[in-house]
Amino acid sequence: MDDRVTRIRNLIADEPLRPDDAGGLLHRVCAVAAHTLAASGAWISVMTHVGGRGMYAASDPTAEHLEQLQFTLGEGPCWDAFASRRPVLVPDLDDGAAARWPMYTPAVHDSGIRAVCSFPMQMGSTPLGVLDVFRRRTGALTGDELSNAGTFAEVTVTALLDHHEHATSNGLGDGLAEAGEYRAEVAQAQGMVMVQLGGSLADALIRMRAYAFAHGRRLDEVAHDVLARQLRFDRDSP
Repeated sequence: MDDRVTRIRNLIADEPLRPDDAGGLLHRVCAVAAHTLAASGAWISVMTHVGGRGMYAASDPTAEHLEQLQFTLGEGPCWDAFASRRPVLVPDLDDGAAARWPMYTPAVHDSGIRAVCSFPMQMGSTPLGVLDVFRRRTGALTGDELSNAGTFAEVTVTALLDHHEHATSNGLGDGLAEAGEYRAEVAQAQGMVMVQLGGSLADALIRMRAYAFAHGRRLDEVAHDVLARQLRFDRDSP
């Protein structure tokens, strides 16, 4: 495992969490990310393709207020990062940001923020949310800070999916109560998705897990729909 991933996982896991405490996990990531990236605040939103928002957390009340603005106004770096599935880096909000986000920029600027960076959280090609980092001073993130921010997004996605699977696996129906049967159905569906995507088995499982999380479903339910040919994964779309 990459040393950076291990280090950030250790920072986030400094204190134990309940296996189903996804909200506590997000709050901790925000606090640790803000400190590690020398930021004034951080925010995480779990989002959907239709623009809805699921779980969210902030490092502090100011960060929460600033992020709520994006969802109230319907514009900002968070939206752009989620749609493009690429980081949106704004080292100076006075440098053209007002033309890009005419309502969001002055409101954030009035709150004392001078720079903001948004990092998409995704599993494979499926976007699941965004990590935003705010600063009260202008200036770009260093190369090391950029790498750390990307790792925070990566680690958060993995942890969220693990929490989701733990929480939903307790609700397995009687037909899949046996772990062996559950694994067999998931594995069979995984093979079908691999063929659909033209990728590897690992890629197929990533897409299935991401779909289950984004739609609030269990992995076995997704597998069942794949086997019943009610759900198909396209290699060209998330």
